[in-house]
Amino acid sequence: MVHRPALDPAATTALVVAVLAVSTSGPLIAFATAAPALAIAFWRNALAVGVLGPISLIARRGEYAALARREGLFCVAAGVALAAHFAAWMPSIRFTTVAASTALVATQPVWQGLISVAQGRKLRTVTWAGIGVAVLGAVLATGADFGVSSRAVLGDLLAVLGAVMAAAYTALGERARVTLSTTTYTTICYSVCAVLLLVICLASGQSLSGYPGTTWLAILGLVAGAQLLGHTMFNYALRRVSATTISVLILLEVPGAALIAWLWLDQVPRTASLPGLALLLVGVAIVVLGGAQASRRERERALAAEVAVAP
Repeated sequence: MVHRPALDPAATTALVVAVLAVSTSGPLIAFATAAPALAIAFWRNALAVGVLGPISLIARRGEYAALARREGLFCVAAGVALAAHFAAWMPSIRFTTVAASTALVATQPVWQGLISVAQGRKLRTVTWAGIGVAVLGAVLATGADFGVSSRAVLGDLLAVLGAVMAAAYTALGERARVTLSTTTYTTICYSVCAVLLLVICLASGQSLSGYPGTTWLAILGLVAGAQLLGHTMFNYALRRVSATTISVLILLEVPGAALIAWLWLDQVPRTASLPGLALLLVGVAIVVLGGAQASRRERERALAAEVAVAP
């Protein structure tokens, strides 16, 4: 079991900043229509490495030299999962609404729970109940989009795939962050992600330049906000907060992104999809809160057992 110290003000501040920052991601991607979604994904990671890389290489030279093979593999695997997440989720925003895409990608905790099952852990009844409610909500929301267009349904499915990859990314990052600093982990992870996305863009003939100034500003906003202040702050907090807790906090991105898209882009969420999206969020909350309650009980039992055997 990974031991984490109590949540401190620095970690709390990092989480608040991260939630606010990632809430801008969907609206900025929807706004930057002049650039292909995968190209935006590449630039947000490549430019983030350009900022973090020099700092990391100078300040953490010893950490790179002592990097164990196992930790390195976790970093690389997390980068692959992050690339897959971006490759699925970012295009989804071009096919469906920001509200639907961010809500469906927020099913990440559900997939986090199923990853735990694949690792041999048992899920409690409340977790399975939450998964059932979330899946039902996703089906209802996607079913509502069948009446809109096949593009909207494709966007929904890509968002779900993005959620699966985000869960894998967070789980792998949690393992890598046990001993690695934030800058070292994120530099390696973002570098791997950027290289993979570059290969995909070049292979598919996607334009990586020639965008208008407003699009470049949106990309820079993604780098500064969602990437450096969002993902990086979540990665910082992973040393003190579990991946499951991070997953539930990411849920706050859903109303934030929907509100920004409504006020800025005039994207009013489709009325028919709202009940399904609401049910989806309820299911995810059940998964996370049920898991947190179970974890507290396990810690209390473990502490009681230690006290009982103490001399």
